Amino acid sequence: MKGLLRSFPFLFLFFILVLQANSDVPNIDYDWTVSFSYRAPFGLEKLVIVINDQFPGPLVNATTNDVVSINVHNNLDEPLLMTWNGVQLRRNSWQDGVKGTNCPIMPGKNWTYIFQVKDQIGSFFYFPSILFHKAAGGYGPIRLNNQVNVPIPFPQPDYEYDVLIGDWYDANHKELRIALETGDRLPYPDGILINGLPPERAVFDFKSGGTYRLRISNVGLKTTLNLRIQNHKMMLVETEGSYTLKKYYDNLDVHVGQSYSVLVRALDNAKSSCFYMVAASRFIPNQQFGLGIVRYNKYEGEPLLPIFPGPKNYDFKYSLEQAQSMRMDLTVGAARPNPQGSFHYGSIPISKTIVLENGLAVIQGKFKYTINGRSFFHPETPLKLADYFHLPGVFEPVGTFPDQPPSPDSRSRFSVSVIDVNYHDFLHVVFQNPLSSIQSWHVDGHSFFVVGYGIGIWEKSKMDSYNMVDAVYRSTVQVYPKSWTAIMIKLDNLGIWNLRSQDAERLYLGQELYLRVKLDGIDPSKISPRDEEPIPPNVIKCGKAM
Repeated sequence: MKGLLRSFPFLFLFFILVLQANSDVPNIDYDWTVSFSYRAPFGLEKLVIVINDQFPGPLVNATTNDVVSINVHNNLDEPLLMTWNGVQLRRNSWQDGVKGTNCPIMPGKNWTYIFQVKDQIGSFFYFPSILFHKAAGGYGPIRLNNQVNVPIPFPQPDYEYDVLIGDWYDANHKELRIALETGDRLPYPDGILINGLPPERAVFDFKSGGTYRLRISNVGLKTTLNLRIQNHKMMLVETEGSYTLKKYYDNLDVHVGQSYSVLVRALDNAKSSCFYMVAASRFIPNQQFGLGIVRYNKYEGEPLLPIFPGPKNYDFKYSLEQAQSMRMDLTVGAARPNPQGSFHYGSIPISKTIVLENGLAVIQGKFKYTINGRSFFHPETPLKLADYFHLPGVFEPVGTFPDQPPSPDSRSRFSVSVIDVNYHDFLHVVFQNPLSSIQSWHVDGHSFFVVGYGIGIWEKSKMDSYNMVDAVYRSTVQVYPKSWTAIMIKLDNLGIWNLRSQDAERLYLGQELYLRVKLDGIDPSKISPRDEEPIPPNVIKCGKAM
């Protein structure tokens, strides 16, 4: 042990050098103190998680292939993990910041996340991933910028704004957590925040004739939000690392966990005026509104009334058609100079088809959410550590998780659910939603092509309707009620990666699993650093790994 401690500085330096091996840029370094602060967005004071006393937290601003170092000091009275929603950590699920890959940072301790951004650009966000902390805030924006040799495929905007929208609950996260554990469901939210602020407090300054890039993320717990700006159109240009065909929208449905970039052209004749930015709840009764202000020349007057209408609250058809209208721009480069369309995903043979059906069940007297009849149960030892150190009895044997929905008479149960897949497999995943509420799904470490949406029960013949040419490429996708959504994903990132519901309630009550992307037949502790980053020298151990 003493020898390990003496060699720690050298090992830590070696670890950083390995990460920087393919990078021409210096580290991007951040130092965060995560703590509780009493805030009252809607007048009722509650514990909010702040980072360096900011809510939302500070911007993580990096460029393709940068090495990012974030030293997190946990000043909460509870363990903490931070995860990087949509950011593809290059060969490094050690830094993913979810309970299946990392032991938590204990109160009063710190831990440094160090990861290299994969070949990726775009708009993303981070959030705390355990103990229902997301209900207390702790989230913030991430921008991944183009390298100088890869131009953005639109005129350089005059200014960029991060627009974090989300539902908000006045109850403390600990109260909400206890309620879920005792069988209650989350109520409808108490309001909608824009950049952590209540109605008419978030201000975005425009100048006539300018062009503004808005990086929009739904950082809430479970509510789809529709964003629109009074008297302005939004041109969609990017979604979670994929440049899209440029298309104007009057409004945009942003489902939980999703991110978009839009360009907004400031009005030429609005020298002294202001307009509402509206984030309206969707698909829940008693529609709620978050209101921001788009202000010209620091105008102090009131925006025009009435607040202009958006789509009908329960118009799923409208939302589906909007989603289907989004296409990847095949002619432009993103993280690399070559065009996005040079990867012909439609011609790649499918390695395996998996159908994942969300459900709900009472298991051992507790209300839980399931995937294919299995509700995830977290062991004390993270799966990543158990796999690396060959610790038995942590997750279920290979091949036991059902890759198709169970029969109606099957009994649901708890499971430490892992799907084994091989490096470079091309996976076809169908998310089947038999319930009457909208769903949202995310895959860590990867992006995927959203090739199809449909109503009813998926069957193989539905593949004839897939978009196999220019489907949008992203990491979070919605599934409409009593419908299905199909994705195709190239498993090009070794490690153990979280596949989860983005609905925080469903995630907390078991709706997740892990993809173990492996080199077939290779011991995970003997994989070359060229394939996967080595175990961090500062790794936190817990459970059987102690």
